[in-house]
Amino acid sequence: MLGARKQGATISEETRRKVLDAVRALGLGYVPDPAASRLAAARNNLLGVFSFTSTFPTDVQHSYYPFLVGVEQEAAARGYDLVLFTGSSTGGAGAAGPNALARVRLADGCLFLGRHAPAEELRRLVADGFPVVHLGRRDELEGLAWVGADYISASQEVVAHLAALGHRRIVLVREDDEAPASTDREHGFLKGLEEAGLPGGPAAVFRSADPERELTAERLRGWLDEGVTAFVAEETDTGDAWRALHGAAHFVGIDCPRDASLALLGSPPPDLAEEPVPTGFDIPRTQLGAAAVRMLAALVSGEEAAEPLVACTFRPGSTAGPAPARY
Repeated sequence: MLGARKQGATISEETRRKVLDAVRALGLGYVPDPAASRLAAARNNLLGVFSFTSTFPTDVQHSYYPFLVGVEQEAAARGYDLVLFTGSSTGGAGAAGPNALARVRLADGCLFLGRHAPAEELRRLVADGFPVVHLGRRDELEGLAWVGADYISASQEVVAHLAALGHRRIVLVREDDEAPASTDREHGFLKGLEEAGLPGGPAAVFRSADPERELTAERLRGWLDEGVTAFVAEETDTGDAWRALHGAAHFVGIDCPRDASLALLGSPPPDLAEEPVPTGFDIPRTQLGAAAVRMLAALVSGEEAAEPLVACTFRPGSTAGPAPARY
């Protein structure tokens, strides 16, 4: 396999004993050098973390921060140090040229997170045998290991909850891109509609490159006039879809959940965290971070690693209630 490392040289126990005896005889203190020990073992005991976001998610309110908490806790428990590659703070790896990820090879392996990643760079690392794990589903990149949340099942559960409350017309608001996390949520949403016998198809999904600009009060009123009684938004690292839906509903004067129900496939952005807790699901970010480190450690050790899907937890919230009687 390309990228294989040579094993470090070893010395006999007798030679080692003689060296230590000589050190003691000369009255010299001796403390093992961790850097030298790592070089001898052909590893650094370092795991890299690279985020494809506009800024590295060190703010505790950033949606990715809990991932880093899980990563740090699991890495420490396994005796690894972390290297945080902050190239994202200058515009992201994708804008830094064809060798933007070369520096991650300073670590024994690297964990990547973010909605959009440079596919060719990741393919090159995988082809070279460098241990790589993406936090979030990336099965479109053959050979790339990943750990992800089960957004499909979680989104289905939210739709089933709304259907049980009597809602017969439900619309999903999402950003207009092909990020796996977004497509998984949409797939689960549409599957939930189908299982509940509710109308789906293109009319049930509103995709926008700029939800806050394009999800207008007039559009929301039009849906209400057509009999839509529940709206679902996806969570993203920008929070744009939920912020747009929440803002439009407030502008129109919707009494939620009396007039219509709202649900969020994830957690609300920090600036809306003080609002009533939305119905939806919570993403187990800390557990996902820890699972990603376990997988990366297995790859570094040359072991087989599965691609687990971690279940999300349904959140009842207070923004969903029975469908209005007129429907």
